[in-house]
This record gives sequence, C-alpha cells and structure tokens, in this order.
Amino acid sequence: MKTNTNIKAALTIATAALLGTSNAAQAETTSTAGVEESAWEFDSAFLFYSEVDRVSASEAIINATKTFADDQVLNLKLTVDVLTGASANGAVAQPNVQTFTRPSGNGQYTITAGDTPLDDTFHDTRVQLNGQWTQLIAPNYTASGGVHISKEYDYLSLGINGNIAFDFDRKNSTFSAGFSYFQDTFTPEGRIPKPFTSMLIGDSSSGSWDDDFSETRIGSEDTKTTTDILLGFTQVINRRMISQFNYSYSMVDGYLTDPFKILSVVSDFNAPDSGIAQDYIYESRPDSRIKQSIYAQSLYHFEHSVLDISYRYMWDDWKITSHTIDSRFRIPLGDTFGRESYIQPHFRFYQQSAAEFYQPFLIDGDTLPAYASADYRIGEMTTFTVGLKYGLLVNNGDDLSFRLEYYRQIPTNAGFDEPGVLNDVDLYPTIDAIIGQVTYSF
Repeated sequence: MKTNTNIKAALTIATAALLGTSNAAQAETTSTAGVEESAWEFDSAFLFYSEVDRVSASEAIINATKTFADDQVLNLKLTVDVLTGASANGAVAQPNVQTFTRPSGNGQYTITAGDTPLDDTFHDTRVQLNGQWTQLIAPNYTASGGVHISKEYDYLSLGINGNIAFDFDRKNSTFSAGFSYFQDTFTPEGRIPKPFTSMLIGDSSSGSWDDDFSETRIGSEDTKTTTDILLGFTQVINRRMISQFNYSYSMVDGYLTDPFKILSVVSDFNAPDSGIAQDYIYESRPDSRIKQSIYAQSLYHFEHSVLDISYRYMWDDWKITSHTIDSRFRIPLGDTFGRESYIQPHFRFYQQSAAEFYQPFLIDGDTLPAYASADYRIGEMTTFTVGLKYGLLVNNGDDLSFRLEYYRQIPTNAGFDEPGVLNDVDLYPTIDAIIGQVTYSF
C-alpha cells in the first residue's frame, strides 16, 4: 500500500514545484524520518490537453521514490510529451487570404480571410528525466540535490538544483532555501531569424530562394541560462491547519526571442487600405528577464474534508504582473462509490498584464521599437480552469484517480487603437481547452 503523504509533506512538494523541480523525495523525508527502508513507490499519470482547433498535448509521467533505512531518499521521474496541431504565428487576422513561409523555409501555407494565422505543422516530442537525492545532514537539517535533462527536437535543457531545510519549534516550523540552474540550447528548424527582418514570401523553387532565405538568418543555434532562488517558510498553525510562504527570484539571460513568431506591419490610419498587412517581420525580445514572485498556500483539515487554497503574485522587468488563485476541496465519499473514494473540485483563476514591448501589430512607416512581440502569451489576459477529480483505492490499497477540467483563456486589448479593417476581425480570440488525466499510484 502506498504511504499517505502528510499535510506538511504536501506543502514541501509545492515549494519544490516553484523551482521547476520534482522534490517529492524531500517531502517523504519530512514525513518518514526514522522509519525502516521501504519498497519502491511509484506514481504514474497520463494527461491529455486539447485546445479547440489548435495545439493538442499528450503527456505520460512515471515517478519512483525509494526511502532507505538511514532516511536517505531517491526520487526518479520520467516525462514524455507529444505536441501536435496548430500554433498562432503572431500575425493578425485580415479580411483577405494571407500567405506565410514555414519556419524551415521549405514551403508555404495560406490562411483563410478572417481567420487567426495558425501554423498547422507544429509538432514536437519532449523526453525529460529528473533525479533527486535527499538526506538528513544534521539534526533538524535536510539537504536535497538533483539533476535535470530535457530533450526536444530543437531544444536541449540541462539543469541542477539544491535545497536545504531547517526544522525548529518542535518541527512545527520549517525554513528552506533552494536554487536551480538551467542551461538551454536552441537549434530551431530553419535556423534563427534576424530580428525585424521581413519574412521571405514568394516562389520557393526559384534558384535564389535558399540564398535569399539565408540572408534572413543569423545562426543555427543560441543559448540561455536560468538561475532560480527560492526562500520558503512552512508553519503548522494548529492540528488542522498548516501554511506555507515563499519568495522566488529568477534571472534569465540569453536568447529569449521566439524564432517562430512574427508581427504584422499594417498600413496606417490615414491610408486608403488602413489596417491591411504590408509586411511580416520576425519578432525581437530583450536578452534578459528578471522575475520575482510571492506565494502563500494553506491547507485546512475539516472533520473529513480538506481545503487547499493558494495565491501567487508575480512581477518582472518586462512589466508583466500576474495574479493566480488556485483552490481544491477534497470531499470523502466513504465506500459508497468505491473504497475510500473522494471527489475534489478544482478552480483556478489567473490574470496577467501585457509586457511593455507587447504589440499586436506595427504601423507601416513608424520607427521600429527596440523590441516588439505579438505573442499572445505575453499579452493581457484572464484565464480560468474548473474541474473535478475522482479518486479511490484499488487492489491492495493502490491509488487510482481521474481528472477532467475545462480551461478558457481570454486575451484582451491592452489599449491599442486598431486601424481600418482590424476593427472588423478578431484580434484577440478566446482559447478553450479540455484537460483529462488518469493517475495511478502503487
């Protein structure tokens, strides 16, 4: 039978998640100190995510944890993702048919009048491995360290992380400090485009096409590094309630531009064809970003049910700010609908402001800014997720659960005036998605 993770361990896992690492091993140490060596415990999950008429993702996860007799814990995790479908290229919808060159430079695709430009060749497979080792290094001190490797078709990420936690006040209070460092290498198909260079559109079979396309490129690969620091404090309030507070600091340097995103350059307000695309240029973003966030989470155990609620506020030097409220309420059903079954409603609300260089389009003839991107992911938006999880015990006490959720993303205008024909098309389309997950722990 799988060991039940206690309430304090659950919050420790949440702390590690903010660093982008899997640190369940540390949580297990917190809850199993002094026990004998245990058998391997496994968590497996399959997740499916699908946006209407856009990207779909399938993800398989297997997580293994081994607790040794001397309170040392090994945690291993394998994740495989497959993404397919259509991805917005950044250009605005138009009242006429539009033609774009594929990122590879081989071939072109057309978009129907009035539709958001989507590149339907989006496809990628990611394999990620994480390893984590945790152990007591002194009375009340627990240290953890891990490695990370993730490989996609055009992307390689290597990382390390470390964390130290100190228990005091009869283990009712815990202070933790952690870090992680990642180095990522991009080798995009079609190579890296020159910022603000016009997309080459025309007869790709012409003899000069390859040379002309190469003139829009600056290299075959680039890199970025990410350093994260996290400080956390966990406090047992009483026998029913525990809270956690975190502060995180993240510094990213290197290539942060998306090589597959472009901007439309449209005619100005006074032109006879106001708002019609005159050109498509590749985006440009700063080569550094500093993000900070504060996070608070509380778990409250009622007589039978458990409420889990958290809030996160993030800000960065791109002038993006965001608010996230996440809540889950676990309600036991007894044995009526399965052995020790339960349901867990989930609601998440997210609100984000736009980056200072976010622009849904550029005006023809205006001086180019230092940076610009039409990527809706750094634009102004509100999202919400609602869903339900159902779980029960099977076989010899293994955990089986099913989760189904609905996600809606609502981009909004961040204060831009829309010239001419852009008033007649949808510049900020809503995105709807369904999320399904099956989890089995044994």
